[in-house]
Amino acid sequence: MIKSMTGFGRGETISETLKINIEMKSVNHRYCEIVPHMPRSMNVFEDRIKRVIQKKIARGRVDLYINVAKYGADRVTVTVDEHLAASYLLAVKELKDKMTLAGEVTVKELLQLPGVFLLEESEEDTEQWWPELEATLQQALAGLMDMRVKEGQLLASDIKERIGRIAGLVNEIEQRSPVVVDEYRARLSQRLHDLLEPGTMDPSRLDAEVVLLAERSSITEEIVRLKSHLKQLRDCLELATPVGRKLDFILQELNREINTIASKSSDLAINSIAVEVKSELEKIREQVQNIE
Repeated sequence: MIKSMTGFGRGETISETLKINIEMKSVNHRYCEIVPHMPRSMNVFEDRIKRVIQKKIARGRVDLYINVAKYGADRVTVTVDEHLAASYLLAVKELKDKMTLAGEVTVKELLQLPGVFLLEESEEDTEQWWPELEATLQQALAGLMDMRVKEGQLLASDIKERIGRIAGLVNEIEQRSPVVVDEYRARLSQRLHDLLEPGTMDPSRLDAEVVLLAERSSITEEIVRLKSHLKQLRDCLELATPVGRKLDFILQELNREINTIASKSSDLAINSIAVEVKSELEKIREQVQNIE
């Protein structure tokens, strides 16, 4: 089953001391590129996060947004820089004495002086966050993969429909091909009949010209290869492994064959059908750019 490279997933975990929120979105990319956006305290988990995602995703750019909120009574501690406070008070006393000022420094005023009171987050063992982080990551990843699978099914359905149209057009070309030779023979015979004296036309020469055209404009091999490539295209859509690159290669081969048919044939009907085939192939190619 093919997968799209586009998707979105979200996960959330809330515990007694931690709230983790993860959002993931993926878009088209030639390779697998994972770009985490998270607090510095989570950087220690970056490699593990990427390994978890890479087990599920082979191609696409994945942007990962991790938000962490910590709470609890002992999360923040207040410390007092007594030496700095004493220095402030000493400086104030010296200023008062030198300038003969009145008044005393209050606690409220002391609180407003920079550096006297400090808020410090208590050091934690971040390793203990990993189980909750991984569970949240798996939750977001599951949502992302679900969306990629659903969109992949829609892409596959559209591509199968277009393959059916192309197969029908190829059959039209195949049926038209021998008629082209017969029509050429009839036109050439009529032209020679108009130009030559009655009874002077050489039937063997006419046959030789018709055979030469048939050999030069034969598209039998191209039609056989077109049908083979279309079957490969259908088969790829049923595979469970990533097939985006393989589909792209098969489309290149299909384009090569239909271009060869168009260049070999001087028949307007066949060339018109070839244009329709190339139009459908281009639409499939646009869809394939979204497939993992």
